[in-house]
Amino acid sequence: MTTRRSLVPDIVNLQTFECAARHENFSRAAEELNLTQSAVSRQIAEIEQQTGMKLFERIRQRVILSDAGRRFLPEVKDLLARSERLMITAIAANQMKASLRIATLPTFGTRWLVPRLAGFLQDHPDVAISIESRSKPFSFSEDGFDLAIHFGQPTWAGGVATFLCNEVVLPVASPALAERLRTEQGKPLANAPLLHLTTRPKLWLEWAEQHETPLDNAYVGLRFDQFSMLTAAAISGLGIALLPTYLIEEEMKTGALVAVLDKPISTENAYYVVRPEAKRTHPTADQFETWLVSQIRRSPDMTPVLSSGV
Repeated sequence: MTTRRSLVPDIVNLQTFECAARHENFSRAAEELNLTQSAVSRQIAEIEQQTGMKLFERIRQRVILSDAGRRFLPEVKDLLARSERLMITAIAANQMKASLRIATLPTFGTRWLVPRLAGFLQDHPDVAISIESRSKPFSFSEDGFDLAIHFGQPTWAGGVATFLCNEVVLPVASPALAERLRTEQGKPLANAPLLHLTTRPKLWLEWAEQHETPLDNAYVGLRFDQFSMLTAAAISGLGIALLPTYLIEEEMKTGALVAVLDKPISTENAYYVVRPEAKRTHPTADQFETWLVSQIRRSPDMTPVLSSGV
């Protein structure tokens, strides 16, 4: 245990190193930290002794970061920032009766969850909530989240997944493009410009197969790696996009996007609430999950549909 503790860095020493590295001047660092220059030098020396690295080069009464120091600095900045966030979160949580740390998919959080969050806060004003975006599964034990919203299959190491809803996607376009396609003879999608999400390259083919609609251009068209850009491209009239209906609630209401064909499909993957196995007893997380399910049931754009599209 003693050996392991000797590897734990002194946070004060790390703050001193970051300040000295930022200024590349021990005197300025001492002034900012309200220390003596000798104290700064001593703390830097302690880190160098602990790590075995020479962090600064001393040249003509100046100090500049060494190569080792430059590699070390980003990790130190990250650790200091996370330590500061930890304390701020702890202070905020201490002023409330309960706290909840949530991980969500970025687009789901921005377009669906956050606009509805006021309802939960109104009923639970004494809960300190922290929401962070995560695109991929992570370790609950390392990241400390109480609950995660996951899209995919119900598998998560160290987590228990509960089904929320299917994802429904619909072919949409700008009103002008949709009107032009409706006036064309024959199959409306045969020669239409299709827009694609790079992470789902076969989505148009899946749509065509479920609706038994031949589509020779299922792989042809502009590709984007984010739903936000795909949505913007569709609004701009660049083509037809298969977009999750929850994502475009506002655009459909305002008429910025319209359905080219009233033929939605449910994708193979679905949305789940994932809770860490080690935190199965968490009353606040229970309340949030119950609220989340109630919001899903109230949202017509999040309910399952048949593959026939009816």
